[in-house]
Formats: sequence, C-alpha cells, structure tokens
Amino acid sequence: MDIREIKIFLASQLEEVEAQIDAALRSDIALLDATNRLLREHPGKMMRPMLSLLVAGACGEVNNATCRYAAATELLHNATLMHDDVVDEARERRGQPTVSALLNNSAAVLVGDYWLVRCMITVLDTPSKDNRVLRLYAQTLGALAQGELLQMQKAQSGDTTQEDYLRIVYCKTASLFETAALSAAISVAPPEDTIVSMGAFARNLGIAFQIKDDIFDYREDLAALGKPVGIDLKEQKITQPLLCALEGLSPEEASVIRDKVTRIADHPDLAREVKTFVHARKGVEKATDVMADFIQKAIDCLSCLPESASKQYLKQLALFVGERNW
Repeated sequence: MDIREIKIFLASQLEEVEAQIDAALRSDIALLDATNRLLREHPGKMMRPMLSLLVAGACGEVNNATCRYAAATELLHNATLMHDDVVDEARERRGQPTVSALLNNSAAVLVGDYWLVRCMITVLDTPSKDNRVLRLYAQTLGALAQGELLQMQKAQSGDTTQEDYLRIVYCKTASLFETAALSAAISVAPPEDTIVSMGAFARNLGIAFQIKDDIFDYREDLAALGKPVGIDLKEQKITQPLLCALEGLSPEEASVIRDKVTRIADHPDLAREVKTFVHARKGVEKATDVMADFIQKAIDCLSCLPESASKQYLKQLALFVGERNW
C-alpha cells in the first residue's frame, strides 16, 4: 500500500488544510514566524488530517469545519512532538534539526505552546463549531499529559502490564487519532451511531499505529540502515514486543527480565540482553499479531458506512499502518 495514492485522492482538500495551518501559525514576531515556516517545510506523513478528511468524506461531504478541525489536529500533533523532543533531548526529527537543536529547549517549549494555542483557537474560530469538538481537544490534551506521566512512572517501576501499556498507548497516540476522526464525523453530522463507529475505528487504528512504532524499536535491519532503534529500552519502556515475550513465564522469571529493564539507565549493556530475550521469545512476531488484530477491529468498524472511495481509502489507510516500513 502506497500512501501517496491517498494523498493524490485528497490533494485539493489537503491543500486547504495546509492553508489553514499556515494561516493559524502566522506571526509578526520574526523569530517565531521563521521557525514555523522552517518546520512547515517538512510536514511529515499528515496521517491525522488524512484520517479526518477520509472519515468526513465517508460520512458526508467535507466542508470548511472539517478542514479546520483537521488542521487543528495536526497543530496539536506537532506541538506534542516539539515537547517530546525536549523531554527526549532529541536533536533530529524527520531528518531535520529539532527546534531544540536549532535554538534551545526553552524556545522549543514556547514554540510548542504556541502551536497548542493556535490549535485551540482554530477550533474556537470555526463558525459552525460543535461544543463537543472543543471538549474532545481539551480531553486529548489531558490524555497526552497523563500518558507521558504514566509512562515515566512505569519506566521507573518496571511493572507495566498489558492494561497499563494499552492505556499509555491510548493516551499518547490513539486519543489524537480518535479526536481527528470524531471531530471530522461531527462536522458532517451523520447518525450518532456512525460517529461512535468512526471513533472506534480511529482508536483501534491509533493503537495499531503505536504498536508498529514499538516494533520498529526492535528491528535490527533498521539499525543497519541508520535508523534510530533501541530508544524505548534505553528509556526503560516496556512495550508490546517485550510484553509478548514475557507471556508464559513464571512470575520469578519475568521479574528477572523486568529488573534488567529498570537498570538499563545505569547499565546500558542490559538492553542488549533484553533485546536478545525478546527475539528469542518471538516477541516481535507476537506483537505483530496483536497489531494485526487491532487493524482488523478498525476495519470492522467501517461496516456501517455506505460504499464510497473514501471508505475504501480508510481501509487502505488501516492496512498501510500495518505494512509501513517507517
């Protein structure tokens, strides 16, 4: 599946979303404006706006509110990336220097804050806005913060369960996918059960998307290509591949592995031992199966929709999440 086919299908609508983003970010402060324009030169996959536009197209007819909500979602997503880069001390993203690297951490936080504010103003200034949409974005902001803090807590304790992991994944990733889809569906006013189904589609898709990212962290072939891997273990995060590898072990055996994870910060060589354990226990393969289950759950949610090109591309978007190589 080539995501470029979806982008071609949505080309004119994506242009409108891009225009909304650029308009939202415009500033008379030269440093801020120049930084924003530099960031906009490398917009990334635009997964969330594509999701919004396809959901609206499958449920009704894309309109100005749809495009504004899609723009707001992308503003929020990128704001969180800037904040993440500060927390992770990242020097590069999408092959380009981060704001932290270009300026400093303080500037990155402030620019991220500006994008957050512009996200909320974009929603508030939508003429036909529904108060449910504003609540969605506010709830997502809370979920993002809670997810980061829960992940930090579990990285210290090493006792992440499958339930903990899915909560973290929902908060950090799937909640924004869900908001992208729900706000788009609300913008075209289909039956309420259709709106609910679109939220479920996006929630399952977002979980699958994050599991795929967590699988990448264990891909040795990506390391050979110069891609950053092993970051999750370095940060003592227990993700789906490791959780799958721990299945079937006695509590005592699992405790040994979990203890190694909690000591990686002081003993980096333990990361290699844990990674070897995961591969020996087929953790990556099992995690891939878990991801595939969520993708199928997402696709099943599309059954309520009438046949259309947008519906078919939603299915293709879900398949792309599982097939993507980075």
